[in-house]
Amino acid sequence: MLNLNFTYEILIVDDVSDNIKVAMNILRENNYNFSFAINGKEALEIVKTKTFDLILLDIMMPELNGFDVSKSLKKT
Repeated sequence: MLNLNFTYEILIVDDVSDNIKVAMNILRENNYNFSFAINGKEALEIVKTKTFDLILLDIMMPELNGFDVSKSLKKT
């Protein structure tokens, strides 16, 4: 049974601000808690301080792409 009293924590990671805004609006309308990062390095710093139930991760980002972020997350 779905626990409606539980609030899910979602991290949005994307280097395109418009993509983040769209995702944030959808999540806000559905009463989810969310954080965002504009690059892979920032995402890895954020996950050190907070636990997420879901990470929406862009693959094509400069410097540290989504595949590299995913590999780093799996190691922790």
